[in-house]
Amino acid sequence: MEYIFGAIVGGTIAVVSAPVAVAVVGFTGAGVAAGSLAASVMGPATVAGSTFAVLQSVGAAGLGAVGTAAVGTVGAVVGAAANAIV
Repeated sequence: MEYIFGAIVGGTIAVVSAPVAVAVVGFTGAGVAAGSLAASVMGPATVAGSTFAVLQSVGAAGLGAVGTAAVGTVGAVVGAAANAIV
């Protein structure tokens, strides 16, 4: 039962914090923020499907259903595992 609580907390934290983390490093709805970490790693040509392109897409449009499910699942697994250790 304690694993379920850890999974719920971990999944919730992951889903809520992922878009915030993406914005904090500089991937925003208006594009890459000047002077940000994202701007410092941006190359002259960003390839479609690259990590940079995916993060910018998340910054502009959010995680979407598949992204939310993936992030929530990873967070739930980490939360359950962390709760098992404690």
